[in-house]
Amino acid sequence: MLAVTVGPWATVRVATAADIHGPGDAPRPAEAALVLGAGLAADGTPSPFMRERVATGAQLYRDGRVKVLLLSGDNSHRDYDEVTAMAGIAAELGVPATAIVLDYAGFDSYSSCYRARHVFGASSVIVVSQQFHLPRAVWLCQRLGLDTQGVYPPASYSDATRRGEVREVPATAKAVLDVVTRREPTFPGPPETALRDALGRS
Repeated sequence: MLAVTVGPWATVRVATAADIHGPGDAPRPAEAALVLGAGLAADGTPSPFMRERVATGAQLYRDGRVKVLLLSGDNSHRDYDEVTAMAGIAAELGVPATAIVLDYAGFDSYSSCYRARHVFGASSVIVVSQQFHLPRAVWLCQRLGLDTQGVYPPASYSDATRRGEVREVPATAKAVLDVVTRREPTFPGPPETALRDALGRS
């Protein structure tokens, strides 16, 4: 049983190591930064992880590494809206509304990657997430047809980071299963033009 869960985790990390960059690195340019949702408090306050991710995406935009931020998160019910919270942070950081595209059905990493490619029509992305999560996110996007790199934000080590690292072992095993079985996300379409329109304006 241990090999079934740890094996995929180790394999994915080795496979994506060359495509993951720290905050001081300069990844090759891409169409969009795919910024993944990271949770809200009960009162709707963005988590520290979310703020770090959006800030990193905004920096990629300012540096000219991406033309658009594709903000993908969970808006599964009326009182929980990660995407609008992320858009608010991006706006505070100076990213113009014309360079922000919203995906309200990024309920998990697989869905976000799938929809970036098959719904929004992206061809290349820089995925933004914490370091412990990036191997899985990059691997998923690559397997779903995207030219993908990953960038993680500067951050201090925390209890949330430790929990995330532990969670990645079974989560990566599930990600491999999702790819093998070609799981269809909850909302697989229809195609949207918002990303292509934003790229056309850039």
